[in-house]
Amino acid sequence: MTEAINLDAPAASANDETFLATPFVQQLVKQLRAQDIHGTWEGKSDLQLLKPYIHTPEERRAIPIIGDPDPELLWHMEIFYNAIAVAIERETGQMVSPMMKMSHEGFGRMVLLAGRLVVVNKQLRDVHRFGFGSLEKLAEAGGKFFTEAVTMIRTYPAVAQYGA
Repeated sequence: MTEAINLDAPAASANDETFLATPFVQQLVKQLRAQDIHGTWEGKSDLQLLKPYIHTPEERRAIPIIGDPDPELLWHMEIFYNAIAVAIERETGQMVSPMMKMSHEGFGRMVLLAGRLVVVNKQLRDVHRFGFGSLEKLAEAGGKFFTEAVTMIRTYPAVAQYGA
């Protein structure tokens, strides 16, 4: 069982540091910091920046699922998948393009494409509650997409090449 993290604390535990060091989480933090054009988040720790992705079971239950998904939530979801795409690009050298189609009810699909190869294909349901139970689960989810996509690109390099 993993220990709970205090997302308001500026310092990360050794366990948190392990997850913060993964290629996906590093890229997610970079993507978030790149969005801060006015320097509002400069004083925030990486864990504080990642807070919108981490929900306790109580917080998740409190999120209403009726109505349109919150635009900020959709923005965080796009950054999540963009971070996966950039991490894949850095690892493989292949350009990866994210494409998301979302209904106003919170259902849709996210795909990441490398050339003609679909490297991530995620059916999105109940996006109102998009998030993870811990930093570990966030790192595992992004890492799983990353690992599977890199493996797919290396297995089918001719399909993943643009202009192929």
